[in-house]
Amino acid sequence: MGSASPLLGLSAAWLGYGCLHSLLASLAVKRWTAARWPGLMPAYRLLYNLVALLALLPFGFWLLADPGPCLWHWTGPWRWAADGLALSSLAALLLPGSPYDTGAFLGWRPWREGRMDAGDEEPFRIGFLHRFVRHPWYALSLVLLWTRDMTAMRLVSALWITAYFIVGSRLEERKLIAAHGDRYRRYRARVAGLLPLPWKTLSRAEARDLEA
Repeated sequence: MGSASPLLGLSAAWLGYGCLHSLLASLAVKRWTAARWPGLMPAYRLLYNLVALLALLPFGFWLLADPGPCLWHWTGPWRWAADGLALSSLAALLLPGSPYDTGAFLGWRPWREGRMDAGDEEPFRIGFLHRFVRHPWYALSLVLLWTRDMTAMRLVSALWITAYFIVGSRLEERKLIAAHGDRYRRYRARVAGLLPLPWKTLSRAEARDLEA
């Protein structure tokens, strides 16, 4: 029982983090905040990211202090393959030409422009990676996560983060459908969610047609 206690505690902590993260990202909480503290709205996204980052720090210290027993360790050709996948994913995450507005994503742009809206309204754009998977940042982050050496505590974290990406992508798509309607529904029907599938991709011309 004693050896299971840290794993259960870590699971509870990740569950609480996921609930807090999703709650603060919801349109309901944003609208509630806008109605009561409208002056806070330009900095909402910036504060949201700051809270999310600060809330992650204890997990990092926890995993360093108590990683738990090693479950698997990549060696030989498997190490080369795992590191190659991780480096490729990291390079893809930093790929120029992303359709994401980095300033808006981080919160700098709404804060500088004094935006008061509660939503995250952005034009519908399909970047290179979005032609192959609807949530490329989540997909690439999962590759980084699962190509590392794994201990018991890391495995618990990896499972919870994976579950959160699955649930979070569904919640995010609800907002995208509300913002873009049938156009996003057509895109969702054509492109895979987190796991790229060869038969569910868009050509450049098809992506342009959906954007138009």
